[in-house]
Amino acid sequence: MGETNFSRETEILNQGAYLKGRADSPETAPLYLTTAFNVEDLDDLEDMYSVQGYTYIRTRNPNRNALAELVTYLEKGEKSLICSCGMAAISTALLSILEQGDHVLSDKTLYGETIDLLEGFSKFGISVTFIDFTNIDEIKASIKPNTKVLYTETISNPMITVVDIETVANIAHENGAKLVVDNTFTTSLAIRPIEKGADITINSLTKFANGHSDVVIGSITSTDEIIKKAYSLQVLLGTTANPFDAWMCQRGMRTMDLRVQKQMDNAAKLAKALQEHPCVLKVHHPSLENHPQHELAKKIFENGYGGMLSFEMPNDREKINAFMRRLKIVHYAMTLGGYRSTISHPVSSSHYAVPEEERLKMGITFGLMRVSVGIESPDDLIADFYQALDVFKD
Repeated sequence: MGETNFSRETEILNQGAYLKGRADSPETAPLYLTTAFNVEDLDDLEDMYSVQGYTYIRTRNPNRNALAELVTYLEKGEKSLICSCGMAAISTALLSILEQGDHVLSDKTLYGETIDLLEGFSKFGISVTFIDFTNIDEIKASIKPNTKVLYTETISNPMITVVDIETVANIAHENGAKLVVDNTFTTSLAIRPIEKGADITINSLTKFANGHSDVVIGSITSTDEIIKKAYSLQVLLGTTANPFDAWMCQRGMRTMDLRVQKQMDNAAKLAKALQEHPCVLKVHHPSLENHPQHELAKKIFENGYGGMLSFEMPNDREKINAFMRRLKIVHYAMTLGGYRSTISHPVSSSHYAVPEEERLKMGITFGLMRVSVGIESPDDLIADFYQALDVFKD
């Protein structure tokens, strides 16, 4: 601030607070850790409002906007909104397009907390029906006059079923509804649902997009009109992501294609190897020829079949525990999509709150293990799983 006659207690708040000299062209975008931006006067404030500039962190932040620009390009939408997590993205998107009296038709095999969220919409007068989205005839038969949204994941969690996005989008539009697709498991490297007719794409960027298991963040991608509605609601709900997470996620996404391609390649190799192991009852991955949607997956996916798989072991808790303890390079984690391979037990984690009867209808047995495949040597991964699975031979 230069020479002043202010006291120390005032100057300690102001000296060094504002940059001197040109600093507007860094090689890496800076991190804007500020709750607010200054304006010169009321005229400047009105100008800032008119250009949707930066005033307060909850309304806009440069790091969120920069990440939104990248996500929009990758998902091929018109605009994106960055949220505090994947669940915030789902809830913000759906609540911005649904009203009391509306009906949601949803795939029955979803992330457990997504199911909880959808079921909770009943308190707002929004009904939900869960069906098998791999059954096109069932989708057509389940549409109601008040159906406003069809909701699905590109690849379901944790059963790794594949949905025909283009066909489901056509059904939705023929009935005046919108299709919302969670693309977390595949990322835009494998498929871009909006190009297949989806109206909204959701991503938990926490997972494969960021890829380093150190950020919780989500995104909504859609038309300018829908994103404007979601943004208005987001500002009131406070589901905005913080600048540091947005900055970190954008950094992680610069290498997303390199990582995810390796993860998809490794997942296909691991799935094949697990299928050949005598102690594995069943493997779920679209690369396998016996997968029920293998031909569909070949048609709609680019570059690979996703980095997620699940496999079934005998329902023996003691031996499953022994299997988990024997793994050397693969660890249990309540997340997915990171550069290291991890496992999770759906019955004990993602679908813990889902009643057993409903879980079994989805095919989620106690012996089912979900695997998020990393970028390790595929030979090392296979060897680690094989030596751990030996506990079932005893």
